[in-house]
Amino acid sequence: MSDIDEIVQLVTIAGERHIHPDFSTYVDDIGMADLRKLYEDMVVVRRLDAEATALQRQGQLGLWAPLLGQEAAQIGSARALEADDFVFPSYREHGVAYCRGVPLKELMPFWRGTSLSGWDPHKYNMATPAIIIGAQTLHAAGYGMGVNFDGANSAVITYFGDGATSQGDVAEAMGFAASFAAPVVFFCQNNQWAISEPVTLQTKAQISHRGRGYGMPTVRVDGNDVLAVLAVTRAALELAREGGGPTFIEAVTYRRGPHTTSDDPTRYRTADDDAEWIRRDPIERIRLLLESAGALSEQDVKAIGEHADAAAAELRRGCLELADPPALSIFDDAYAEPHPLIDAERREYAAYLDTLEA
Repeated sequence: MSDIDEIVQLVTIAGERHIHPDFSTYVDDIGMADLRKLYEDMVVVRRLDAEATALQRQGQLGLWAPLLGQEAAQIGSARALEADDFVFPSYREHGVAYCRGVPLKELMPFWRGTSLSGWDPHKYNMATPAIIIGAQTLHAAGYGMGVNFDGANSAVITYFGDGATSQGDVAEAMGFAASFAAPVVFFCQNNQWAISEPVTLQTKAQISHRGRGYGMPTVRVDGNDVLAVLAVTRAALELAREGGGPTFIEAVTYRRGPHTTSDDPTRYRTADDDAEWIRRDPIERIRLLLESAGALSEQDVKAIGEHADAAAAELRRGCLELADPPALSIFDDAYAEPHPLIDAERREYAAYLDTLEA
């Protein structure tokens, strides 16, 4: 894969599919039925995101990191993965988790505060959300090096935002991955805002150039074009499996909602900023493409909407059914083996709780 500075796009905002000399071949197998499934994935994930945001506003979740506007970046990249590939996400990749088969109810414990994780990473080949900015990229680099040591034919993908590229952890991860030719795809969702700081304040060059500085192939892709994201991610994963080492993908997209539900984006950006990116909506362009090909009827749209509503209801039900964990369970998984300090702290905390009940 050669370095690509221009933004790779296979479907325009008007819903027109066109050819890219380097990447179209990677999605030659994607017909209208496959595009319809990608469209359905994005609709469902957007609906789930809206439901989770509502749950937080209603006091049922402690926090939520919305993905509104980033559906194509997540669905396109996740659908490029093989079953034995491993995912190291940040905290916004709910769409990736959906594609990896994580049950909807298992998305909720982390955000409701009833668990420190939420699902078994080995069962779905996907780690649980990483709140520490950029830390998951180090995990991905180490896992990728382990893949090489084991002689396995699988790849690793790690997700992070544009803000994370300013973290030392990400720099160290890319350095190790490049030096040891680890089969890692560094997938940066450049959503234009690191909380309230615009990407133009973080760097005067393209984000993808940070990967280039470590000698790895880089590509910029229209992160609102699910087909283009699928293509470039397939290419990067293929290179990784063939021993070509890591690739840096910059998916140029936009976070239409708040950074998290504790954030108010109206304090640092305008409605005009949002309007331009709403025009580039990832779901709308695929809808236009499908409709122009006669591959999406009104009945199809209705059925997909009903599927999305049913998924949202399942998510809500799973959230509300979560029981609060016993207070002393906070000590249960601190160490794999019994530890005298933890035992002492457990006894001390139990004694404190007894005073509250007295």
